[in-house]
Amino acid sequence: MVRKHVFISGKVQGVYFRLYTRDTAVKYGVTGWVRNRRDGRVEAVFEGAENAVEQMLRWCWEGSPSSRVEKVEVRDEPYRGEFSSFDINPTV
Repeated sequence: MVRKHVFISGKVQGVYFRLYTRDTAVKYGVTGWVRNRRDGRVEAVFEGAENAVEQMLRWCWEGSPSSRVEKVEVRDEPYRGEFSSFDINPTV
């Protein structure tokens, strides 16, 4: 099991990026959260099986149909197993 903290840059707000992220995470069985940041990026934490989280990271480069992803920053973090679902969190 792995945990990744991700920051996605580009045209990623106002294009249903968070909703598509949640739906994709549920599809792959990944838990965690996603939220908009005031700096224009989208931030997410993904936890789950390594192959499922890797699929999420690949998906982040594609994004929602109307998005345009320019950069995906990934930070490895220790797996905590703290989530039971995948949520959309408030903007910070």
